[in-house]
Amino acid sequence: MSKLKLKDGTEIFYKDLGAGQPIMFHHGWPLSADDWDAQIMFFLREGYRVIAHDRRGHGRSSQTTSGHEMETYAADVAELTEFLDLKDAVHIGHSTGGGEVIRYVNKYGKDRVAKAVLISAVPPVMVKSAANPDGVPIEVFDNIRNETLTNRQQFYIDLTIPFYGYNREGAVEKEGIRRNWWRQGMMGSILAHYECIKAFSETDFTEDLKTVDVPVLVLHGEDDQIVPYQNAGVKSAKLLKNGKLITYPGFPHGMPTTEAATINKDILEFIRS
Repeated sequence: MSKLKLKDGTEIFYKDLGAGQPIMFHHGWPLSADDWDAQIMFFLREGYRVIAHDRRGHGRSSQTTSGHEMETYAADVAELTEFLDLKDAVHIGHSTGGGEVIRYVNKYGKDRVAKAVLISAVPPVMVKSAANPDGVPIEVFDNIRNETLTNRQQFYIDLTIPFYGYNREGAVEKEGIRRNWWRQGMMGSILAHYECIKAFSETDFTEDLKTVDVPVLVLHGEDDQIVPYQNAGVKSAKLLKNGKLITYPGFPHGMPTTEAATINKDILEFIRS
């Protein structure tokens, strides 16, 4: 586990384990590289080199006052992948991390990226508008902003319930998973988290999706209460030149954790195909 100092002085925390074809994981808001524990161990044991970083302002990376938007997030990833000399890499992003992945692959991934995976991801664009009438109303994101600004400690605890689908009949709530989400969130900068809400909700990735040539696997739970799958995964797969969509009835937004066995198996099959 190490840190890389970027050109602007920001320190990016990252994990780099194992050998073989590299798989790089990009976490969601407001989490950290630790959210990928189930995937890191699985793919490490399958013989891959696994890398996961904390986005600027998140986890153990620098709590910067600027750069909390997708252009900078992707540029940070480009510096890290160049430093680590990642080639023939598979980039996997969850939620906000899915936006980061598709922007990075489109803008910087030439000659370095083999495939990509978008899990419960925010592209093409979340917020409702005239061009995206099925999107989520801006008032929802304004509420997230207000709760993050004024009530972050409690809001982060409460958000884990719909995040993992623990409000559904038959769900087995795990307190440790909820606490781990809260722990990761509270490690990060409130400023970074506040500004990232605009980045994940209002950034339009339509042209990124249309332009990317590499194979992209899109995974989305049909009971995602955070990023509705019809306006995200389904639309993203249609825009991709070489996309494959798998949706899962009943799976929540946090399915890489709650449904790790299924998700890992489908990703492994995609990488090996």
